[in-house]
Amino acid sequence: MARYTGSVCRLCRREGMKLYLKGYRCETAKCAIEKRGYAPGQHGQGRKKFSEYGIQLREKQKVKRIYGLLEKPFRAYFAKAERKKGVAGENLLQTLELRMDNVIYRMGLAPSRNAARQLVRHNHFTVNGKRVNIPSYILSKGDEIAPAEKKIEKFPMKTALQNMKDKNQPHWLVFDVETKKGIVQDLPTREDITIPIQEQLIVELYSR
Repeated sequence: MARYTGSVCRLCRREGMKLYLKGYRCETAKCAIEKRGYAPGQHGQGRKKFSEYGIQLREKQKVKRIYGLLEKPFRAYFAKAERKKGVAGENLLQTLELRMDNVIYRMGLAPSRNAARQLVRHNHFTVNGKRVNIPSYILSKGDEIAPAEKKIEKFPMKTALQNMKDKNQPHWLVFDVETKKGIVQDLPTREDITIPIQEQLIVELYSR
């Protein structure tokens, strides 16, 4: 499966904002944005003026990078969002939020979406009692997520569970540290997605 293997700090600098792709490091002074708050490359510090198309493209690239997607799967998500009832942009964001790797990250069981993706691939979680190792698996309302029994005492899961008290979970997700089980208690709405995203720009870009 194709994936981005370059420096993720360059992606944050290119978008001019923290995308929190390196977990805890992004919250410290070591964050690349804190050190070099300009775009990477030879002309990164030059003055930029984007066209309408350029603004739309940058918004699409930002969302792709936040959720760790390449163009082909992202376009497929958008095509499905268009076919669903409702607003295409909001449908797209809701689907992305319900991805398995994003839910694990939102619950606080991983420091970043990339780390969550790796944990899912290595069989660290079950959904409704069945092992799921596909990061793009779309969860539904009422689904129950839990760490696999054999993985609970492993370092990544043990550390995550110890730090759960410091995590703020969105209201549509809940995780009980005592029972070590989480549940998707509702579907995310547009108001629940606090990331600065202008999804209408993406709709306009793909409607060209």
